[in-house]
Amino acid sequence: MDSINKQQPEENHKDLTGIEAGKKINELVGKSNTCYFCTKITTGEPLKTRPMSVQKVDEEGNFWFLSASDSHKNADIQADSQVHLLFQGSDYSDFLSVYGAATLSKDKELIKELWGPILKTWFTEGIDDPRITVIKVESQEGYYWDNKHGNAVAFVKMAAGALMGKTLDDSIEGKLTV
Repeated sequence: MDSINKQQPEENHKDLTGIEAGKKINELVGKSNTCYFCTKITTGEPLKTRPMSVQKVDEEGNFWFLSASDSHKNADIQADSQVHLLFQGSDYSDFLSVYGAATLSKDKELIKELWGPILKTWFTEGIDDPRITVIKVESQEGYYWDNKHGNAVAFVKMAAGALMGKTLDDSIEGKLTV
């Protein structure tokens, strides 16, 4: 344990598995469904990172996105299926990092399920645009950092800790295994 966490008067580390991990992923993604979608994870080259909106996340911690078949992202996934998703729900909490394997699909029923009108911005032919693909990311492992009682309580604890010269942090973090 590091020196800051040793000073904590309460539990601030909790690894989550299975359904509990899936619920935490859903909770954090629900606060910000936009992530940094990183490819080229295992190639030894610099990461390629772009913002992406999650269309769906399930209880098992799997993510679904819509993407153009001719995009650089899809080409990256075909060369290296390992991806990393990074979420930040607010300035001081709701951080989520997920590492997983991406697969590409042209499943029309899934495209219909995931479709929303704003997507016509990128798929100008609408829901039948032949370039639409589904990216499914199966979570392999993740890590979260959040606060236990909301940002207001976290701020009060930090301020009190600063005044008393004590570590009073309301954070909670841990590994996610789904």
